[in-house]
Formats: sequence, C-alpha cells, structure tokens
Amino acid sequence: MGLRAFLARPFAAYIVGKYAKAAANAEAIQLEWMQKLVAKAKGTQFGKDHNFASIRSYDDFKAAVPIREYESLRPYIDRMVAGEPDVIWPGKPAYLAKTSGTTSGVKYIPLTADSIPNHINSARDALLHYVHHSGKARFLDKKLIFLSGSPVLEEKNGIHVGRLSGIVNHHVYAFLRSNQMPTWETNCIADWEQKLDKIVEETLPEDMSLISGIPPWVQMYFDKLKEKTGKQIKDLFPNFQLFVYGGVNFEPYRRKLMESIGKEVDSIELFPASEGFFAFQDKPKRNGMQLMVDSGIFFEFVPADEYGKPNATRLHLGQVEKDKVYALVITNNAGLWAYSIGDLVRFVETKPHRVVVAGRTSHYISAFGEHVIAEEVEKAMKLALVQFPDTSVSEFTVAPQVTPADGLPYHEWLIEFEKPPANLPAFERALDGYMQAQNIYYKDLIVGSILEQLHIQSLPKGAFATMMRKEGKLGGQNKVPRLSNDRTLADKLS
Repeated sequence: MGLRAFLARPFAAYIVGKYAKAAANAEAIQLEWMQKLVAKAKGTQFGKDHNFASIRSYDDFKAAVPIREYESLRPYIDRMVAGEPDVIWPGKPAYLAKTSGTTSGVKYIPLTADSIPNHINSARDALLHYVHHSGKARFLDKKLIFLSGSPVLEEKNGIHVGRLSGIVNHHVYAFLRSNQMPTWETNCIADWEQKLDKIVEETLPEDMSLISGIPPWVQMYFDKLKEKTGKQIKDLFPNFQLFVYGGVNFEPYRRKLMESIGKEVDSIELFPASEGFFAFQDKPKRNGMQLMVDSGIFFEFVPADEYGKPNATRLHLGQVEKDKVYALVITNNAGLWAYSIGDLVRFVETKPHRVVVAGRTSHYISAFGEHVIAEEVEKAMKLALVQFPDTSVSEFTVAPQVTPADGLPYHEWLIEFEKPPANLPAFERALDGYMQAQNIYYKDLIVGSILEQLHIQSLPKGAFATMMRKEGKLGGQNKVPRLSNDRTLADKLS
C-alpha cells in the first residue's frame, strides 16, 4: 500500500465523522450560515441596498432579499466584473467562472477566497467518503484522470476568468498532482477532439484507477480507446475501479459505458456548478447525494409547481419534505443572494438530507400544461431499456411537436441509438406507457385525445456530437439539454 492510500484511511474517518455531526444539526447550521453571510456582507453595496443591518431572522431575509436569476442580479455583477470592489461581497472576487446562459449570453459567476474551499474540499471529501465506506484506497496510488475544461485563464479588470473546471485545476491538491492525468499541456488544448486524441496517447501506457467526467464525453474517450486498440477498458486499465461523474443523470448512459468497460465499476455522483459544490454521493450504491450543509452556502427551496409565480413559497432546509421536487436557490460566500441556479432537486431522504437532481427549471415540456421534467423522461427511458435489453442509447432529447403535418400534436423523442430496438413501434408504445405512469397530466392528455402517443425520430450515429461541434460546445462541461419546451434544439438535429 502506497503512502496516499495509507494516509487516506484515518483522514477519511475524520471527514466522515465531521459530516455526520453537521448532518445531525443541519437546520441550525444552515440558519447560522444565513446570519454569517448577511453579517459579513452588510457593508457591501448589495447589503446596503437590501438593509442587511436589520435582518434578524429567516423571515426578515425573505422580505429583504427577493429570489433572482442572473439577469436580475446583473446590474451588480456588471459593476463587479468592471473591477469595482465591495459590490456583492467584500473586496473583489478571486476568479470569475465564465458560463454560457440560454438567455443571458455569457455569464460571469464570482468565486472568492471564501468560496474556493467549497469547490476544492467537496470533491476531496467525496473521494474520502468512498474510501471510508468501501474500504478501498489503493486507487489513490495509481493514475487518476479528470476530463475537464482548459485551465488557461484570461484576465478581466484584474480578475482571472475561465471555466470552473479550469479554475479548479489550479487548486488540485499537491499530493494528487503527481498522478493526475492528463498533463497540464494537454489539458490546455482548447479543441476537444485534438485534446481527446492527446489524452488517449498519454493514458494508454498508464495504470488508470479513477476516471472522472461528464458521461457522454467519457464515452467518447472510451470509444477512442477502443478504436485505437480494439480492446475493452478493463483490458487496457485492469485496475480501473471508480468512475466519478456529475452534470447529467448517469442512468441513460450506464449500459453503454459499462459495456465499453467490460465490467461493473463503482461510481460516485457529484453535484457541482459554477455557483457552488452542493452535494455528493456519500455512500456507494446509496441513492441520492448528501447536501453540503456546512460549506459556505445557505440553501432555499421553492416548490417546483410554484416556481416563477408571484409570492412563491420559500423554504429553508428544515421545512422541506421527502419526495417533493423543489427549485434550488442559494446564497453563498461569493456574493450570490437568493440566487436561482436553475436546477430542480428532489429529496430522497431528510435525515440526513439527500437529493437527486430532477431537471432544470428552464428544461421542461409544458406545451399543453403537462409540465414534464427531465427526471420523468430519464426514468421512462431507463424502464424501456430494461424491457428491451438488446437496445441501447447514446444520447436523446425530447421536444413538443405542436403543429404536425397530420394528426394530433405529440412529444417527439430524438434518439441516437447505439443499438436500435428490433421493433421500434413496440419500443415507442412501451416508452409512452412509462411516461404516462410518470406524469398524470401527460396521461390525461393522451387519454383525452389532446396528444398522440410519443413519436421517436431515430438519428444517425454521431448526430449529437456533430450538432455540439457546430455549436462550439463539444466536450468539457457542456451538456445536451434533456428536453425543451420549443423546437430550437430539435430542429438543429432533424
């Protein structure tokens, strides 16, 4: 056993104990964080504008600070990006994470000296929980690959700017640097396909034990390895044991990834974003991710069916219910105040608080009042693939077809099959049945002859990668929206 593995075990036990203590006092800790954040920022422009000095309770906070999306906070962010200090958080941010918004164009999300530990320590702690609960630590002595964005940073008014994964690369713990892949030079390659070829070249001779990244881009890495060698991943990397992922639901990709690997490997799900690292899967094979209740973030939750409505209900962690879907709202130590990050979560446990990502507030289909969310279409697909075990899917998205040339409107599923079903109409019927079971409003529309059964458009292999390449979003942290309420994406794929 190497030094990393040896030292990881006692440290993992300490970290797990620390999290267990926080989980037992989650509600009190969360309300303490609200007070600490308000107290620290009361001298900022935002704090003065929202009378932070008078906030004494959660009700005071809700009355003083409305929920905002990026555009509503933008007047403050623009001043911060211009280099003005003390706008939304004391001083200036250490970094600006550059992201692409669907309505806002380029977005700049602040990271401060106070908030960076949340991003860095959370990923470390996820691995340490795995070490503690699985008893496996030897993987830390071998090579680890993180498929991420370029660490090359720009400068804007004295502030470093880049993609979150690139920023985080500058803060990787020293004890992991020597076995981290790919090399710094390769990670700096901007073009994803060139970068992937170089990653394959660098990793083939290595003893890889951990692979981390967004599932569809990891699959592209596996496909490149198979194309070059003709071998499965288990034969190339016999000690590969842990797959770490986030950003998308793993289930639609699981079968193809495991077939590429050639054996089952352990996996850990993470819930990171530019705005913060929110949760991670603390126990292998346990459903849900434990919320980070003591990491500089105060969480609020809005029932999904109320989101966007005037006077929508706002709840703190002690008020949420199991199995309910909520829009996630955060206040953090980088100066984001009651900020809606656009994600929907569902609590699978409340002692401790564990969540699954249920979709995006902007990614849904409700052309006829059905309000279908990502969690529902992904579960329907998972069940259909279980019923049709010889079928596998590379990628898919769903959009409404409101004005078809013939017949009633329907939901169109644009699917890139790895292995298409032998009987596509039967697969369609099964998929539609599972959708009706997931969403009663959708079922009512089908039964009431408002909608037809869903239609599948089978796309050629590589269709999604081609579309993402044209959009300049191939690789890195980019994700294909699982569903949308218009046909913008569907028309690009058709």
